[in-house]
Amino acid sequence: MNHSERHAASGPDVSATHPPRRRSARARLLGKFYRWDGPTWLVALVLYATWALLIAFHESIAWWVMAPVGGYLVAWHFSLQHEAIHSFRSVPQWLRWAVVMPPIGLWLPFPLYFASHRQHHRNSQLTEPGIDTESVYWKAHAWDSLSPMRRRLLMANQTLAGRVLLGPLLRLEKLVYRELERLRMGDRSHLRHWLVHALLLALLFGYVSGICAMPWWQYLLLFAWPGFCFGWVRPFIEHRYGEHPDQRTAIIESNLFWSLLFLNNNYHAIHHRHPRLAWWRIPAYWRRHRERVLRDNGNFHFPGYAAVASRWLVRPVFKPVHPPSLRT
Repeated sequence: MNHSERHAASGPDVSATHPPRRRSARARLLGKFYRWDGPTWLVALVLYATWALLIAFHESIAWWVMAPVGGYLVAWHFSLQHEAIHSFRSVPQWLRWAVVMPPIGLWLPFPLYFASHRQHHRNSQLTEPGIDTESVYWKAHAWDSLSPMRRRLLMANQTLAGRVLLGPLLRLEKLVYRELERLRMGDRSHLRHWLVHALLLALLFGYVSGICAMPWWQYLLLFAWPGFCFGWVRPFIEHRYGEHPDQRTAIIESNLFWSLLFLNNNYHAIHHRHPRLAWWRIPAYWRRHRERVLRDNGNFHFPGYAAVASRWLVRPVFKPVHPPSLRT
């Protein structure tokens, strides 16, 4: 088909209304929107606005509506913090950090999460206990030294139901132990982060309890706790030991509800291979490179979280003993 045929096939001539110019202007606007991380700014705007409004009108909202929505927002904020660590590069670091510093999830200063998570991204050491900061594995000798009750608790944490219900408590226990141990050893390098965190919490509850009259315990039960529960769904099966590091990270396809909540970090193998790839670019990358991604990660793939739940809701996904430690 020559040029005139293509032009004729495109429809009637409406050049009087300048559609090419309109399309060009639209393309320029979209280009700027994506170049300046517009999708991420939009998530931040919707997240904080919804959070503020939900608290402001909490007295007229039933708890069974508040808890899932509040929990979703808190878990979404965790995902936004994760995005600020790796991507969101159109703005300087201080602004990225300022956007995600409000501690609506309560539990951890963002700079400490930043440092811990960067260590987790040493891909060659993924799942290594004592090295990978997000590993659930234990060395064989350490596992054997645990009490039977403790081992049963950790095995329960290897079910999806257990991870959602027990995971937040176990994570908090681990955090408190490590921070107290750091102080006992004379390391006070984290104190300034905790002091800033305490100040930010005071400001947060100045709004939550001071202005909006929501009791702190309601915020804990209706926002922070369900946020942890939502947040522990994604890490449940995103890593497991594999002989090759590329085979230790999963792909979990899912619907809009979960993919938006996790900002597409459920395509976790892609994230570990290309950590600076913006969340809104990941689905297109997956569509283009699906076969290669699955070949590289040993087909460590699930079609959705329903498939994960059907297999491991109440059954352990694996025994959390690091396989290489069983060989020594």
